[in-house]
Amino acid sequence: MNKVILTGRLTRDPEIRYSGGESTIAVARYTLAVARLDRSHENGETDFFPCVAFGKNAEVAERYFSKGMKIVVAGHLRSGSYTNKDGYKVYTTDIVVENQEFMGSLGQKNSAEEATGMPEAAPGGWSDIPGDMEDLPFN
Repeated sequence: MNKVILTGRLTRDPEIRYSGGESTIAVARYTLAVARLDRSHENGETDFFPCVAFGKNAEVAERYFSKGMKIVVAGHLRSGSYTNKDGYKVYTTDIVVENQEFMGSLGQKNSAEEATGMPEAAPGGWSDIPGDMEDLPFN
């Protein structure tokens, strides 16, 4: 099984390109900074994972993602290689994004809230209900 789930922050705005040919497909590349869970040290280390998203996922990244934003990514690892201009073989490993979602801290209005008009849930999954609480039938 080849499955990866990461939570981290974008190190820069996503880089968007479009494939050539008859059917154009959006391709987004971004790097996710993920803190290591290291209980033995107070200041943990950070890993940087290159991610690539295609199609609708790439379009969402282009429209809503920006440097510093906290997101969660689910996908799979893809390794590859190429020969650079100096003739050396370079090996690559990317996270191919299958699913991506916004995350953020309470009170921080981000692009997800602006796009949907809905505030993010507080820790534990609870969020305030907009409107008058007096109108609820179980009050």
